[in-house]
Amino acid sequence: MRLGVLDVGSNTVHFLVVDAHPGAAPLPAYSHKAELRLAELLDTEGAITKAGVDKLVGMVASSIRVAEDKGVVDMLPFATSAVREAANGEDVLRRVAEETGVELRVLSGQDEARLTFLAVRRWFGWSSGRLLNFDIGGGSLEIACGLDEQPDVACSLPLGAGRLTAQLPGDIADPDDVRELRRQIRAEIAQAVGEFARLGTPDHAVATSKTFKQLARMTGAAPADNGPLVQRRLTRSGLSAWVPRLAGMTVAERARIPGVSEGRARQLLAGALVADAAMDLFGLDGLDICPWALREGIILRRLDAMDSPVDRRPALTQ
Repeated sequence: MRLGVLDVGSNTVHFLVVDAHPGAAPLPAYSHKAELRLAELLDTEGAITKAGVDKLVGMVASSIRVAEDKGVVDMLPFATSAVREAANGEDVLRRVAEETGVELRVLSGQDEARLTFLAVRRWFGWSSGRLLNFDIGGGSLEIACGLDEQPDVACSLPLGAGRLTAQLPGDIADPDDVRELRRQIRAEIAQAVGEFARLGTPDHAVATSKTFKQLARMTGAAPADNGPLVQRRLTRSGLSAWVPRLAGMTVAERARIPGVSEGRARQLLAGALVADAAMDLFGLDGLDICPWALREGIILRRLDAMDSPVDRRPALTQ
């Protein structure tokens, strides 16, 4: 069947059309996306501005037209931290539903971590043993670890690259601001380490998300044009060497780094600080990059529900 996944994230609203059926890997057929940066379109009270909501409604409406044009038979619409944490989140959801007919499902941070973990498990398989996965989004950092398709521990921390970039104003980051942000990030992650340490040493440490993919490319991983089956890895030594360089670069200079998109260049330093802290505090020399993440997890959950006569849970529930 042809599915459409509408992902309303903190940075990007992405409508992905895939061909999928139970027992097979979902195949991307068409991509429609826009960088709305909803996490940055907030007023002084933390509400998404009218301009931001207008853009979101327009993007959802255009995604419906794409779905019709591409023959989508089922749409899976969801929203993450930008809408979840907005002061007017309920109003935003109501307006989207009234004007487009699409009811966005708001995922909790743990939902995000668990569904992403499912995608990673399916990609790497059972031979990976105990998996540990990190995902840096625009608004939050998700961490999950476990032996099965459902993680034994999953958490979400307010350490998204977009959110943290607000603490680094200016074209070139102030060294004092970078040091303070680094301290804050490490204090936040350190509080979560103990819960995961009780599970034992992971057999396979993995990372998902656009931020990790760009950091891996920056440090020498294969370009996206080589396809998803090429092995890619982010090493801590490689990343640590880049962090001070990023801190001294302008946004335009970061955008010229191979693999870094212009729209994500400003957030690259904050994302690097989070990734470096996570690898250091969890005692990891590197992370393998998984091409599947949250969207694929949602698709797989939907297909699982179709395939099982016993388990008919909605696609976005746990």
